[in-house]
Amino acid sequence: QVQLVESGGGLVQPGGSLRLSCAASGIIFRLNTMGWYRQAPGKQRELVAEITSGGTTNYADSVKGRFTISRDNAKNTVYLRMNSLKPEDTAVYYCNGDHPALRGYWGQGTQVTVSS
Repeated sequence: QVQLVESGGGLVQPGGSLRLSCAASGIIFRLNTMGWYRQAPGKQRELVAEITSGGTTNYADSVKGRFTISRDNAKNTVYLRMNSLKPEDTAVYYCNGDHPALRGYWGQGTQVTVSS
């Protein structure tokens, strides 16, 4: 059974940092691109960052220079380090990837709230 479990979210002040984790089970994703997405209230889900199997990364303009995506294939886990957080980063964060078994699947996500 495929499962993605996101964790590491929370309440943080503007300028603060968080590290999100996404642990996958039921699949081995070392050959797949993985990404982090977010959905703010009233908005569509958007891609924040992605990392290919070879380690090439791509970021949304809004997070470039502040967020860093990484992966540990031995642990089947993807990370998102978020620095210099802004109130507009407030959203539920999800991970997903281009593995066929993940098509149409979304985990429960992890809430990130940036507020003073």
